[in-house]
Amino acid sequence: MARFILRSLISTVVTMFLVSVLLFTLIEVGSGDITVKILGVFSTPEQRASYQAQLGLNAPAWQRYLDWLIGNDWRAENQVGYPLVTVANQQNSEQEWWAEVDGQLMRWELSDGSLFSLTRRAGESAVREPADSFWQETPEGSEIFWGVNTNNSAVKWVRGEGAEVYVLTSAGMRKQGDGPQEYIPLRKGLIRGDPGESLQTGRPVAATLTTRVRNTAILAGLAFVLIMPLALLFGIIAGVNEGKFIDRFISISSLGLTATPEFVTGVFLIIVLGIWLKVFPAVSVFLSDRAIFENPALLALPILTLTAVELGYVIRMTRASMVEVMNSPYIRTAIIKGMPYWRVVMRHAVRNALMAPITVIMLHVNWLIGGIVVIEVVFGFPGLGRYIYDAAIFGDFNAIQAAGMLMVVIAVLTRLIGDLAYTFLNPRIRYS
Repeated sequence: MARFILRSLISTVVTMFLVSVLLFTLIEVGSGDITVKILGVFSTPEQRASYQAQLGLNAPAWQRYLDWLIGNDWRAENQVGYPLVTVANQQNSEQEWWAEVDGQLMRWELSDGSLFSLTRRAGESAVREPADSFWQETPEGSEIFWGVNTNNSAVKWVRGEGAEVYVLTSAGMRKQGDGPQEYIPLRKGLIRGDPGESLQTGRPVAATLTTRVRNTAILAGLAFVLIMPLALLFGIIAGVNEGKFIDRFISISSLGLTATPEFVTGVFLIIVLGIWLKVFPAVSVFLSDRAIFENPALLALPILTLTAVELGYVIRMTRASMVEVMNSPYIRTAIIKGMPYWRVVMRHAVRNALMAPITVIMLHVNWLIGGIVVIEVVFGFPGLGRYIYDAAIFGDFNAIQAAGMLMVVIAVLTRLIGDLAYTFLNPRIRYS
């Protein structure tokens, strides 16, 4: 068993690496100019070039991959010349980058050709002071300075040569002077839990993704606890009573539930239970990050929809497996020898019949976590599925890559759990 787990962990690491390369290639390299999707087809080449530089997309693909995977703070420190640290900001406690200069946390900005430092003080706003002493003369005679700007990037300014840059705002692209010549968007890397900033929100992906994963985990967990026991129970009952009325009723009902699309079931429940009867909230409106705990009724309709969609499929798989086991020679022999019928069913048939459904159940854990995008969009539920959908529509490649890798981790772990579960269901299976 220990050897099997070790081999599985090694294969998991290799799989994760290969998937990360493939995911990065498809999203950042294979999808063309991402800035066209973000800025629109009517953006000018100058605007796109400026935004590409700010996002670090003008760097070679191999360097961007390493920055995304292992971070680039070590590379930026060599340019800046000071240690770079992350500190929780004073507004929402999210991490932001600062340079540590003689024990003080500093950032810089260029205004009207003059360099200013922003020194952070505990419990106070950053103090803005002239910082022309930080300019360094190059062998060519120009003066440059590498520092950390207010957008969490290590940047290179050239004195007297402020670049004209285009800044993306809620009102569109805004042109401004005194811009840097080079950018290194700072991140610690996926391995250290920092895949970068969300282009859509301007916040760290790790901070925005955590809340969404929590919401989906709660929704999927409650649905799983409700769906799987009911599905296994009805599947066993249908399989034991093959050909009888109860079997036909359960089979036809489960087939109808499986064949009905999620959005149809969701809209039907919204109209009946949310609008007509007003039993549950029709949509999941989250007024705060803790809305899911303050008003659990927001989960009712999404869970009912998930139950309707998933229940039928698992029931049919369990029934088919149960029918096959009940028709096997050893079950018939045990019954003919006079063993109590329900003892044969519960002690021998059920355990073997669960071998096939356990694979389906583990696969459906992945779907419950990331594949419920339709249900989350229908109900306005702020979960992982809708997060991926919104990020894909906007072109937020940092968010898509982080969420995609998270889904791969869940898929690999559920596969491993499924393999281990076989050893408990069938003692003949041993891993070495």
